[in-house]
Amino acid sequence: MVEYLLASLSGYALGRLGHIFGGNIWFIPHHWIFGVIILIIPFFIKKISWGVKLIIILFALGVILSDFKDFVDLKIFEPEDVPAVKFWGID
Repeated sequence: MVEYLLASLSGYALGRLGHIFGGNIWFIPHHWIFGVIILIIPFFIKKISWGVKLIIILFALGVILSDFKDFVDLKIFEPEDVPAVKFWGID
């Protein structure tokens, strides 16, 4: 149970770091897109258990949640306007 929480929190933290440090580069897509790609991968791998698949899915959901506002607006290559760095927010 703890590993599932750690997977989702680490995905969220990695997504926030990607937002803060790489959000103003115009040619890198928003990190929610990487979260969607990671979310799809476990459904094509047959050799791993469902526990590991669930950890990968929760990690991907944490990455998507960290950039949820851009996910809803379907922003892909637009640079971020980061006026103030806040780690525990949903941008």
